[in-house]
Amino acid sequence: MLLMMAEVLQLSRVSAAYPNSLFWKVLAFNQTHTEWFGCSLHDTIQPGFSFLVGVALPYSIASRMAKGTSFAELFRHTLWRSFALAALGVFLRSMNHSITYFTFEDTLSQIGFGYPFLFLLGYFSFKVQSLKWVWVTLAIILVGYWLLWAVYPAAPGNFDWPSVGVSAEWNAQHNYAGFAAHWNKNYNFGNRFDQWFLNLFPREHPFVYNEGGYLTLSFIPTLGTMILGLIAGSWLRGSRPNIPMEKLLIAGLAGIVLGLALHYSGICPVVKRIWTPSWTIFSGGVCFLFLAAFSWVIDVKGYKEWAFPLVVIGMNSIAAYCIAHFFEEFFVSSFRIHLGPNFFRFAGAGLQPFFTGAAVLLCYWLMLLWMYRRKLFLKI
Repeated sequence: MLLMMAEVLQLSRVSAAYPNSLFWKVLAFNQTHTEWFGCSLHDTIQPGFSFLVGVALPYSIASRMAKGTSFAELFRHTLWRSFALAALGVFLRSMNHSITYFTFEDTLSQIGFGYPFLFLLGYFSFKVQSLKWVWVTLAIILVGYWLLWAVYPAAPGNFDWPSVGVSAEWNAQHNYAGFAAHWNKNYNFGNRFDQWFLNLFPREHPFVYNEGGYLTLSFIPTLGTMILGLIAGSWLRGSRPNIPMEKLLIAGLAGIVLGLALHYSGICPVVKRIWTPSWTIFSGGVCFLFLAAFSWVIDVKGYKEWAFPLVVIGMNSIAAYCIAHFFEEFFVSSFRIHLGPNFFRFAGAGLQPFFTGAAVLLCYWLMLLWMYRRKLFLKI
């Protein structure tokens, strides 16, 4: 969540002002999404958020069942949470539009769509005290989703790529040939589904393609990411008070290796924007390693104090998400009005976006700190 909020640092603008600086170039790369294949630090935000939803679920189910909450009550709450997340996603994405902007590719909507299925799987695995069917379900989801894309026809050789927002230059640089062409931008199974599904809703203009290539159906492999988190959470809860470090490390390394193997073998490319099954596996591996690293530093070694700023954000992740969407322009304009347009130019015009963003980010965090100290937590 901190990485998402830190978008206000505008590292790409700073890098453009210092084109010969490798330092700013690396930082800027890791604050942007890769064009198609690959992974930057920024690409791990949504998988991390989705993964942690799964990690938390075994604890949530166990806690509520210990209080005597029935399955019906749990499932009603799950459906409400699912609806609220999806609706909040649509609401936030509708800002600056003339009517409600019905798209469902954002993080909240994707989690909301998959959450009821995740809950049912988590509840069942909790009752039987086994992850066997969790693994089986994960495999069915990923293989089945891969198959849907694999059998959908790839674009013909004379296809007019600019008609779906893909320039000839972009097509030559990023789109695939051969079997992997089934996962090319804006001519694929997911895009065809959206051309039907999203046009069922009232729109400013008929939907043809998403400029970034993002898709509604990505919630299916995103569910796979949440299931990997469910597995990790079950391991953590089942190993208390110890940390299953070996399992986390093996799962992390195996996920990265398998994901890359699927990509380089041509079976399924690693593409975050359309959340390919290989991306689910690869990014899941990264999430396992992040979880192992944080668990080792905080729980095993006991170094906890440094993480307080992250705790303030993590305890109010929904509030942090909304604050980042609502308040950026308010703070930027307030600084400009009260401090003057050149206040943050003390280190030069090239660094002005960075220091302006740092001040905005600090304001975000202070708002969350105020809420944290008053135990005001926005929950769904």
